[in-house]
Amino acid sequence: MSFASEPGRDDGNLPPVNIVIPDDARELDRDVLAYRREMRAKRRRQRFLRFFRPFRAPEFGGHAAVIPLIAICLAICLVGGALLSVATMSPASAPTLNGAQGTAQAVVPTGELAALPAGSVQLAGRAVPVRSLTSSVIALVPANCDCGLGLQRLAGQAIEARARLYFAAGGQGLAQLAGLTVRYGRGTAVAVADSDGVLTARYRPTGLTILFVFKDASARVLRNLPADFQLTPVMRELGQAPAGAGAAPSAAS
Repeated sequence: MSFASEPGRDDGNLPPVNIVIPDDARELDRDVLAYRREMRAKRRRQRFLRFFRPFRAPEFGGHAAVIPLIAICLAICLVGGALLSVATMSPASAPTLNGAQGTAQAVVPTGELAALPAGSVQLAGRAVPVRSLTSSVIALVPANCDCGLGLQRLAGQAIEARARLYFAAGGQGLAQLAGLTVRYGRGTAVAVADSDGVLTARYRPTGLTILFVFKDASARVLRNLPADFQLTPVMRELGQAPAGAGAAPSAAS
């Protein structure tokens, strides 16, 4: 330092340097910690670069070689996740292969054949004889019958068997007949109003009651249906002569 020079400058015209020397060396602890953190971060970067240095070499494709490595890591993660989900899946949550309809057994009506009662019902606003509803399935729906799912299942099987289907009700059940037909008939069921109580008085339904009507106006009755009933095979035979039928049933029967 030249005393003839300006304050803060030496003869070499170097910039001024503000150097503070602390009285206690412990005041430099924070600077030492910051320096060590910076050096550790620098060493981590160097190790990372050394690990990927072979993939960045020109003979390995340069930067493009990192893409297959990322793809391999993703594939390993996906396979590991799939194996873990299979290993932790409980039997209750495992998917079933067969639905309820596929395992249901066909229900065969075993009641005696009997002719439909004489009388008329209302079909599409006009009176028609009950015995004209041949080769069909008639579902008798009592009042306040909680049988919507059964009606819907019956309508689906009637569509599959290409069978005519009627929803019939009388008395207090007439108020809900139209709504049940629209909601559960799946576009194939036809509402039949038993205004005179012809079918209701004869069969007295207390739950969902099914009539299988053959082409000779004879019918079999089926009650107390299970939840997974299967009636498609029976519906396909309604256009034929009923099995076990002898002479044509008389009106008295």
